[in-house]
Amino acid sequence: MKLYNLKNHCEQVNFETAIKLGLGEQQGLFFPVKIPVITPFELSKILEMDFITRSTEILDKFINGEISKKILYEHVKKAFSFQKPLKVKIKKNISCFELFHGPTLAFKDFGARFMAQMIFSLNKKNESCTILTATSGDTGAAVAHAFYKMKNIRVIILYPKGKISLLQEQLFCTLGENITTISINGSFDDCQNLVKTAFNDKKLKKFIGLNSANSINISRLLAQICYYFEAFSLISKDQRKNLVISVPCGNFGNLTAGLLAKSLGLPIKSFIACTNSNDTVPRFLKTKKWEPKKTISTISNAMDISQPNNWPRIEEIFNRNNWNLKNLRFGSVSDITTKKTIKELFKLGYVSEPHAAIAYRLLNDQLKQDEYGLFLGTAHPSKFKDTVEEILNNNIKLPDEINNRINLPLLSHNIDPNFNILKKFLLN
Repeated sequence: MKLYNLKNHCEQVNFETAIKLGLGEQQGLFFPVKIPVITPFELSKILEMDFITRSTEILDKFINGEISKKILYEHVKKAFSFQKPLKVKIKKNISCFELFHGPTLAFKDFGARFMAQMIFSLNKKNESCTILTATSGDTGAAVAHAFYKMKNIRVIILYPKGKISLLQEQLFCTLGENITTISINGSFDDCQNLVKTAFNDKKLKKFIGLNSANSINISRLLAQICYYFEAFSLISKDQRKNLVISVPCGNFGNLTAGLLAKSLGLPIKSFIACTNSNDTVPRFLKTKKWEPKKTISTISNAMDISQPNNWPRIEEIFNRNNWNLKNLRFGSVSDITTKKTIKELFKLGYVSEPHAAIAYRLLNDQLKQDEYGLFLGTAHPSKFKDTVEEILNNNIKLPDEINNRINLPLLSHNIDPNFNILKKFLLN
Protein backbone atom coordinates (compact mmCIF):
# COMPACT_ATOMS: atom_id res chain seq x y z
CA MET A 1 0.00 0.00 0.00
CA LYS A 2 1.43 3.36 -1.06
CA LEU A 3 0.38 6.59 0.61
CA TYR A 4 1.34 10.17 -0.14
CA ASN A 5 1.60 13.27 2.01
CA LEU A 6 -1.22 15.71 1.24
CA LYS A 7 1.19 18.62 1.78
CA ASN A 8 4.01 17.10 -0.25
CA HIS A 9 2.89 14.55 -2.86
CA CYS A 10 6.53 13.60 -3.48
CA GLU A 11 6.72 12.06 -0.02
CA GLN A 12 5.36 8.55 -0.51
CA VAL A 13 5.51 5.76 2.06
CA ASN A 14 4.17 2.25 2.60
CA PHE A 15 1.51 1.26 5.15
CA GLU A 16 4.03 0.34 7.87
CA THR A 17 5.88 3.67 7.59
CA ALA A 18 2.64 5.68 7.54
CA ILE A 19 1.50 4.02 10.77
CA LYS A 20 4.84 4.58 12.49
CA LEU A 21 5.21 8.20 11.36
CA GLY A 22 1.59 9.20 11.94
CA LEU A 23 2.18 12.48 10.09
CA GLY A 24 4.38 13.31 7.12
CA GLU A 25 6.60 16.35 6.55
CA GLN A 26 5.02 19.73 7.39
CA GLN A 27 2.46 17.81 9.47
CA GLY A 28 0.91 16.49 6.27
CA LEU A 29 -1.72 13.75 6.42
CA PHE A 30 -1.11 10.49 4.59
CA PHE A 31 -3.62 9.42 1.94
CA PRO A 32 -3.78 6.30 -0.28
CA VAL A 33 -2.20 6.70 -3.71
CA LYS A 34 -4.83 4.31 -5.01
CA ILE A 35 -8.27 3.69 -3.52
CA PRO A 36 -9.29 0.12 -4.36
CA VAL A 37 -12.62 -0.50 -6.04
CA ILE A 38 -15.14 -3.16 -5.05
CA THR A 39 -17.39 -4.19 -7.94
CA PRO A 40 -21.16 -4.69 -7.40
CA PHE A 41 -20.62 -8.45 -7.78
CA GLU A 42 -17.83 -8.43 -5.14
CA LEU A 43 -19.97 -6.25 -2.90
CA SER A 44 -22.84 -8.72 -2.90
CA LYS A 45 -20.44 -11.47 -1.77
CA ILE A 46 -18.74 -9.29 0.85
CA LEU A 47 -22.05 -8.24 2.39
CA GLU A 48 -22.90 -11.90 3.05
CA MET A 49 -19.72 -12.44 5.12
CA ASP A 50 -19.52 -12.19 8.92
CA PHE A 51 -18.16 -8.94 10.35
CA ILE A 52 -14.59 -10.15 11.01
CA THR A 53 -14.16 -11.89 7.64
CA ARG A 54 -15.65 -8.94 5.74
CA SER A 55 -13.49 -6.44 7.62
CA THR A 56 -10.39 -8.48 6.81
CA GLU A 57 -11.31 -8.49 3.10
CA ILE A 58 -11.79 -4.71 3.07
CA LEU A 59 -8.57 -3.96 4.97
CA ASP A 60 -6.58 -6.41 2.84
CA LYS A 61 -7.53 -4.42 -0.26
CA PHE A 62 -5.71 -1.41 1.20
CA ILE A 63 -2.80 -3.16 2.92
CA ASN A 64 -2.24 -5.20 -0.24
CA GLY A 65 0.11 -7.92 1.00
CA GLU A 66 2.25 -5.97 3.48
CA ILE A 67 0.63 -8.21 6.08
CA SER A 68 -0.61 -11.63 4.97
CA LYS A 69 -4.38 -12.05 4.93
CA LYS A 70 -4.14 -14.91 7.43
CA ILE A 71 -2.20 -12.80 9.96
CA LEU A 72 -4.39 -9.78 9.24
CA TYR A 73 -7.49 -11.86 10.04
CA GLU A 74 -6.07 -12.76 13.47
CA HIS A 75 -5.33 -9.11 14.25
CA VAL A 76 -8.79 -7.99 13.12
CA LYS A 77 -10.31 -10.73 15.26
CA LYS A 78 -8.38 -9.48 18.32
CA ALA A 79 -9.13 -5.83 17.58
CA PHE A 80 -12.87 -6.33 17.08
CA SER A 81 -13.30 -8.89 19.87
CA PHE A 82 -16.47 -7.30 21.25
CA GLN A 83 -20.14 -6.88 20.39
CA LYS A 84 -20.45 -5.80 16.77
CA PRO A 85 -22.52 -2.69 15.90
CA LEU A 86 -26.28 -2.82 16.39
CA LYS A 87 -29.09 -1.22 14.37
CA VAL A 88 -31.93 0.10 16.54
CA LYS A 89 -35.15 1.25 14.89
CA ILE A 90 -36.37 4.71 15.92
CA LYS A 91 -39.00 5.43 13.27
CA LYS A 92 -40.24 3.77 10.09
CA ASN A 93 -37.42 5.28 8.00
CA ILE A 94 -34.80 6.10 10.68
CA SER A 95 -32.56 3.86 12.80
CA CYS A 96 -29.61 4.43 15.09
CA PHE A 97 -26.46 2.51 14.18
CA GLU A 98 -24.88 1.91 17.59
CA LEU A 99 -21.07 1.75 17.58
CA PHE A 100 -20.53 1.92 21.33
CA HIS A 101 -20.54 -1.71 22.44
CA GLY A 102 -16.76 -2.02 22.83
CA PRO A 103 -14.68 -1.98 26.03
CA THR A 104 -14.74 1.83 26.38
CA LEU A 105 -18.32 2.27 25.15
CA ALA A 106 -17.42 4.43 22.12
CA PHE A 107 -16.98 3.99 18.37
CA LYS A 108 -13.30 4.81 18.76
CA ASP A 109 -12.65 1.30 20.07
CA PHE A 110 -12.64 0.05 16.46
CA GLY A 111 -9.89 2.35 15.21
CA ALA A 112 -7.77 2.42 18.36
CA ARG A 113 -7.71 -1.35 18.84
CA PHE A 114 -6.89 -2.03 15.19
CA MET A 115 -4.10 0.53 15.29
CA ALA A 116 -2.68 -1.08 18.44
CA GLN A 117 -2.67 -4.47 16.72
CA MET A 118 -0.92 -3.02 13.67
CA ILE A 119 1.80 -1.25 15.67
CA PHE A 120 2.37 -4.40 17.72
CA SER A 121 2.48 -6.58 14.57
CA LEU A 122 4.83 -4.30 12.62
CA ASN A 123 7.25 -3.72 15.52
CA LYS A 124 9.43 -6.67 14.52
CA LYS A 125 12.54 -5.31 16.28
CA ASN A 126 10.67 -4.73 19.56
CA GLU A 127 11.66 -1.05 19.49
CA SER A 128 10.29 1.30 22.14
CA CYS A 129 7.81 3.92 21.00
CA THR A 130 5.77 6.71 22.55
CA ILE A 131 2.15 7.21 21.52
CA LEU A 132 1.16 10.86 22.00
CA THR A 133 -2.47 11.71 21.43
CA ALA A 134 -5.04 14.38 22.23
CA THR A 135 -8.62 13.63 23.16
CA SER A 136 -11.82 15.63 23.40
CA GLY A 137 -13.51 12.77 25.22
CA ASP A 138 -13.62 9.24 23.84
CA THR A 139 -10.33 8.81 21.95
CA GLY A 140 -8.34 8.81 25.19
CA ALA A 141 -10.16 5.88 26.72
CA ALA A 142 -10.13 3.86 23.50
CA VAL A 143 -6.39 4.40 22.95
CA ALA A 144 -5.50 3.80 26.60
CA HIS A 145 -7.34 0.48 26.77
CA ALA A 146 -6.09 -0.62 23.32
CA PHE A 147 -2.42 -0.18 24.30
CA TYR A 148 -2.73 -0.98 28.02
CA LYS A 149 0.25 -3.08 29.22
CA MET A 150 1.60 -3.51 25.66
CA LYS A 151 5.33 -4.19 25.77
CA ASN A 152 7.68 -1.35 24.70
CA ILE A 153 4.82 1.10 24.12
CA ARG A 154 4.34 4.19 26.28
CA VAL A 155 1.11 6.17 25.87
CA ILE A 156 0.68 9.84 26.79
CA ILE A 157 -2.80 11.31 26.47
CA LEU A 158 -3.62 15.03 26.61
CA TYR A 159 -7.13 16.25 27.36
CA PRO A 160 -8.70 19.65 28.18
CA LYS A 161 -9.14 20.01 31.94
CA GLY A 162 -12.78 20.22 33.02
CA LYS A 163 -14.05 19.82 29.46
CA ILE A 164 -14.69 16.08 29.35
CA SER A 165 -17.23 14.25 31.48
CA LEU A 166 -16.12 12.75 34.79
CA LEU A 167 -17.08 9.27 33.61
CA GLN A 168 -15.04 9.69 30.43
CA GLU A 169 -12.10 10.71 32.63
CA GLN A 170 -12.56 7.71 34.94
CA LEU A 171 -12.32 5.31 32.02
CA PHE A 172 -8.75 6.18 31.04
CA CYS A 173 -7.17 8.27 33.80
CA THR A 174 -7.26 5.41 36.33
CA LEU A 175 -5.14 2.83 34.47
CA GLY A 176 -1.51 3.70 35.22
CA GLU A 177 1.14 1.21 34.05
CA ASN A 178 2.26 2.39 30.57
CA ILE A 179 -0.56 4.96 30.33
CA THR A 180 0.18 8.59 31.34
CA THR A 181 -2.66 11.13 31.26
CA ILE A 182 -2.22 14.90 31.37
CA SER A 183 -5.01 17.44 31.75
CA ILE A 184 -4.26 20.68 29.91
CA ASN A 185 -5.47 24.08 31.13
CA GLY A 186 -7.10 24.97 27.83
CA SER A 187 -9.22 23.62 24.97
CA PHE A 188 -8.94 20.50 22.84
CA ASP A 189 -7.38 22.64 20.11
CA ASP A 190 -4.62 23.56 22.61
CA CYS A 191 -4.03 19.84 23.22
CA GLN A 192 -3.97 19.15 19.50
CA ASN A 193 -1.50 22.01 18.90
CA LEU A 194 0.84 20.54 21.53
CA VAL A 195 0.76 17.20 19.70
CA LYS A 196 1.51 18.94 16.38
CA THR A 197 4.40 20.88 17.92
CA ALA A 198 5.88 17.66 19.29
CA PHE A 199 5.74 16.10 15.85
CA ASN A 200 7.52 19.13 14.41
CA ASP A 201 10.46 18.54 16.75
CA LYS A 202 12.39 16.07 14.60
CA LYS A 203 15.05 15.28 17.21
CA LEU A 204 12.42 14.59 19.86
CA LYS A 205 10.34 12.55 17.45
CA LYS A 206 13.26 10.29 16.57
CA PHE A 207 14.65 10.06 20.13
CA ILE A 208 11.44 8.73 21.72
CA GLY A 209 9.94 7.01 18.65
CA LEU A 210 6.98 9.38 18.62
CA ASN A 211 3.69 8.29 17.07
CA SER A 212 0.08 9.47 17.27
CA ALA A 213 -3.15 7.56 17.81
CA ASN A 214 -5.44 10.40 16.77
CA SER A 215 -7.61 9.90 13.70
CA ILE A 216 -4.74 11.45 11.75
CA ASN A 217 -3.21 7.94 11.81
CA ILE A 218 -4.29 6.10 8.69
CA SER A 219 -4.74 2.74 10.45
CA ARG A 220 -7.59 4.14 12.57
CA LEU A 221 -9.39 5.49 9.52
CA LEU A 222 -9.12 2.21 7.63
CA ALA A 223 -10.61 0.29 10.57
CA GLN A 224 -13.61 2.64 10.67
CA ILE A 225 -14.44 1.94 7.03
CA CYS A 226 -15.43 -1.59 8.06
CA TYR A 227 -18.50 -0.70 10.09
CA TYR A 228 -20.08 1.25 7.25
CA PHE A 229 -20.20 -2.02 5.32
CA GLU A 230 -21.72 -3.66 8.40
CA ALA A 231 -24.41 -0.95 8.48
CA PHE A 232 -25.22 -1.62 4.84
CA SER A 233 -25.45 -5.37 5.47
CA LEU A 234 -28.03 -4.85 8.24
CA ILE A 235 -30.61 -2.98 6.17
CA SER A 236 -32.97 -4.31 3.51
CA LYS A 237 -32.22 -4.16 -0.22
CA ASP A 238 -34.97 -1.59 -0.61
CA GLN A 239 -33.50 0.62 2.12
CA ARG A 240 -30.06 0.43 0.47
CA LYS A 241 -31.31 2.27 -2.62
CA ASN A 242 -31.48 5.69 -0.94
CA LEU A 243 -29.38 5.44 2.21
CA VAL A 244 -28.41 8.63 4.05
CA ILE A 245 -25.98 8.41 6.98
CA SER A 246 -25.81 11.20 9.54
CA VAL A 247 -22.42 11.51 11.23
CA PRO A 248 -21.64 13.52 14.40
CA CYS A 249 -18.34 15.25 13.59
CA GLY A 250 -15.46 16.50 15.73
CA ASN A 251 -12.13 15.82 14.05
CA PHE A 252 -14.05 14.48 11.00
CA GLY A 253 -12.33 11.07 10.99
CA ASN A 254 -15.63 9.19 11.13
CA LEU A 255 -16.99 11.02 8.11
CA THR A 256 -13.69 10.52 6.26
CA ALA A 257 -14.02 6.76 6.78
CA GLY A 258 -17.59 6.82 5.49
CA LEU A 259 -16.56 8.71 2.36
CA LEU A 260 -13.74 6.20 1.80
CA ALA A 261 -16.32 3.39 2.05
CA LYS A 262 -18.37 5.16 -0.61
CA SER A 263 -15.22 5.59 -2.73
CA LEU A 264 -14.61 1.83 -2.50
CA GLY A 265 -18.02 1.18 -4.03
CA LEU A 266 -20.47 1.13 -1.13
CA PRO A 267 -23.49 2.90 -2.69
CA ILE A 268 -24.39 5.31 0.10
CA LYS A 269 -26.52 8.09 -1.38
CA SER A 270 -25.46 10.87 0.94
CA PHE A 271 -23.84 11.83 4.24
CA ILE A 272 -24.78 14.59 6.66
CA ALA A 273 -21.82 16.31 8.36
CA CYS A 274 -23.17 17.22 11.81
CA THR A 275 -21.52 19.63 14.23
CA ASN A 276 -22.48 21.45 17.40
CA SER A 277 -21.91 25.20 17.82
CA ASN A 278 -18.27 24.67 16.81
CA ASP A 279 -19.38 25.00 13.21
CA THR A 280 -16.23 25.76 11.18
CA VAL A 281 -17.13 23.24 8.47
CA PRO A 282 -20.84 24.14 8.05
CA ARG A 283 -19.85 27.80 7.75
CA PHE A 284 -17.13 26.90 5.23
CA LEU A 285 -19.59 24.91 3.12
CA LYS A 286 -21.89 27.93 3.08
CA THR A 287 -19.35 30.70 2.51
CA LYS A 288 -16.25 28.91 1.12
CA LYS A 289 -14.25 30.74 3.80
CA TRP A 290 -12.24 28.72 6.35
CA GLU A 291 -12.61 30.81 9.50
CA PRO A 292 -12.16 28.79 12.73
CA LYS A 293 -13.42 30.58 15.81
CA LYS A 294 -12.47 30.05 19.44
CA THR A 295 -13.69 26.65 20.60
CA ILE A 296 -16.93 26.72 22.59
CA SER A 297 -17.62 24.21 25.38
CA THR A 298 -20.87 22.28 24.80
CA ILE A 299 -22.66 19.24 26.19
CA SER A 300 -21.44 17.30 23.11
CA ASN A 301 -17.84 17.77 24.16
CA ALA A 302 -16.24 15.24 21.77
CA MET A 303 -17.29 17.59 18.98
CA ASP A 304 -15.82 20.71 20.60
CA ILE A 305 -13.21 21.14 17.86
CA SER A 306 -12.81 24.27 15.76
CA GLN A 307 -9.94 23.09 13.55
CA PRO A 308 -10.73 19.52 12.48
CA ASN A 309 -7.59 17.71 11.37
CA ASN A 310 -9.20 15.37 8.85
CA TRP A 311 -10.89 18.01 6.68
CA PRO A 312 -8.02 18.01 4.10
CA ARG A 313 -8.62 14.29 3.56
CA ILE A 314 -12.30 14.93 2.91
CA GLU A 315 -11.45 17.59 0.32
CA GLU A 316 -8.99 15.16 -1.27
CA ILE A 317 -11.67 12.46 -1.53
CA PHE A 318 -14.06 14.86 -3.24
CA ASN A 319 -11.33 16.06 -5.63
CA ARG A 320 -10.14 12.55 -6.48
CA ASN A 321 -13.66 11.30 -7.18
CA ASN A 322 -14.77 14.48 -8.99
CA TRP A 323 -17.57 14.82 -6.45
CA ASN A 324 -19.06 18.21 -5.70
CA LEU A 325 -18.74 19.41 -2.09
CA LYS A 326 -22.10 21.14 -2.60
CA ASN A 327 -23.69 17.66 -2.46
CA LEU A 328 -22.45 17.06 1.09
CA ARG A 329 -25.31 17.76 3.47
CA PHE A 330 -24.44 19.52 6.70
CA GLY A 331 -25.72 21.41 9.70
CA SER A 332 -24.97 22.54 13.24
CA VAL A 333 -27.09 22.16 16.36
CA SER A 334 -27.09 24.28 19.52
CA ASP A 335 -27.12 22.89 23.07
CA ILE A 336 -30.73 24.05 23.50
CA THR A 337 -31.87 22.07 20.45
CA THR A 338 -29.71 19.10 21.48
CA LYS A 339 -31.49 18.92 24.85
CA LYS A 340 -34.91 19.14 23.18
CA THR A 341 -33.89 16.36 20.80
CA ILE A 342 -32.76 14.07 23.63
CA LYS A 343 -36.25 14.53 25.13
CA GLU A 344 -37.87 13.88 21.74
CA LEU A 345 -35.92 10.64 21.31
CA PHE A 346 -36.83 9.57 24.85
CA LYS A 347 -40.52 9.96 23.97
CA LEU A 348 -39.85 7.67 21.01
CA GLY A 349 -38.46 5.09 23.45
CA TYR A 350 -34.75 5.72 22.90
CA VAL A 351 -32.19 7.04 25.41
CA SER A 352 -29.56 9.08 23.57
CA GLU A 353 -26.51 11.07 24.54
CA PRO A 354 -25.81 14.51 23.00
CA HIS A 355 -23.64 13.52 19.99
CA ALA A 356 -26.11 10.99 18.58
CA ALA A 357 -28.96 13.42 19.29
CA ILE A 358 -27.30 16.02 17.06
CA ALA A 359 -26.97 13.46 14.26
CA TYR A 360 -30.62 12.43 14.67
CA ARG A 361 -31.83 16.04 14.68
CA LEU A 362 -30.21 16.89 11.34
CA LEU A 363 -31.16 13.55 9.80
CA ASN A 364 -34.79 13.87 10.82
CA ASP A 365 -34.90 17.46 9.53
CA GLN A 366 -33.21 16.76 6.19
CA LEU A 367 -34.36 13.25 5.24
CA LYS A 368 -36.52 13.09 2.12
CA GLN A 369 -39.64 10.96 1.78
CA ASP A 370 -38.05 8.25 -0.39
CA GLU A 371 -34.86 7.99 1.72
CA TYR A 372 -33.83 5.72 4.57
CA GLY A 373 -31.63 7.20 7.30
CA LEU A 374 -29.09 5.94 9.79
CA PHE A 375 -27.57 8.18 12.44
CA LEU A 376 -24.43 7.03 14.20
CA GLY A 377 -24.57 6.35 17.92
CA THR A 378 -20.97 7.06 18.85
CA ALA A 379 -21.02 6.75 22.66
CA HIS A 380 -23.08 5.01 25.33
CA PRO A 381 -25.42 7.49 27.09
CA SER A 382 -23.99 6.47 30.48
CA LYS A 383 -20.76 8.28 29.57
CA PHE A 384 -22.81 11.47 29.84
CA LYS A 385 -24.83 10.29 32.82
CA ASP A 386 -25.16 13.62 34.64
CA THR A 387 -26.11 15.55 31.50
CA VAL A 388 -28.64 13.01 30.25
CA GLU A 389 -30.20 12.42 33.68
CA GLU A 390 -30.63 16.16 34.19
CA ILE A 391 -32.30 16.56 30.77
CA LEU A 392 -34.60 13.55 31.14
CA ASN A 393 -35.07 13.65 34.92
CA ASN A 394 -34.49 9.93 34.79
CA ASN A 395 -31.74 7.61 36.08
CA ILE A 396 -29.29 5.84 33.79
CA LYS A 397 -27.78 2.54 34.87
CA LEU A 398 -24.01 2.39 34.58
CA PRO A 399 -22.58 -0.52 32.56
CA ASP A 400 -19.88 -2.66 34.18
CA GLU A 401 -17.16 -1.04 32.03
CA ILE A 402 -17.71 2.24 33.91
CA ASN A 403 -19.03 0.89 37.22
CA ASN A 404 -15.79 -1.01 37.80
CA ARG A 405 -13.71 2.19 37.50
CA ILE A 406 -15.95 4.83 39.04
CA ASN A 407 -14.30 4.86 42.48
CA LEU A 408 -10.68 4.47 41.36
CA PRO A 409 -8.34 7.46 41.92
CA LEU A 410 -7.46 9.70 38.98
CA LEU A 411 -3.76 9.45 38.12
CA SER A 412 -3.55 12.50 35.85
CA HIS A 413 -0.94 15.25 35.85
CA ASN A 414 -1.94 18.84 35.09
CA ILE A 415 -0.01 21.44 33.06
CA ASP A 416 -0.53 24.66 31.15
CA PRO A 417 -0.52 24.42 27.33
CA ASN A 418 3.25 24.96 27.24
CA PHE A 419 5.31 22.75 24.94
CA ASN A 420 8.52 22.98 27.01
CA ILE A 421 6.71 21.51 30.01
CA LEU A 422 5.26 18.74 27.86
CA LYS A 423 8.66 18.04 26.35
CA LYS A 424 10.07 17.33 29.82
CA PHE A 425 7.33 14.73 30.30
CA LEU A 426 8.11 13.15 26.95
CA LEU A 427 11.84 12.95 27.68
CA ASN A 428 11.35 11.57 31.19
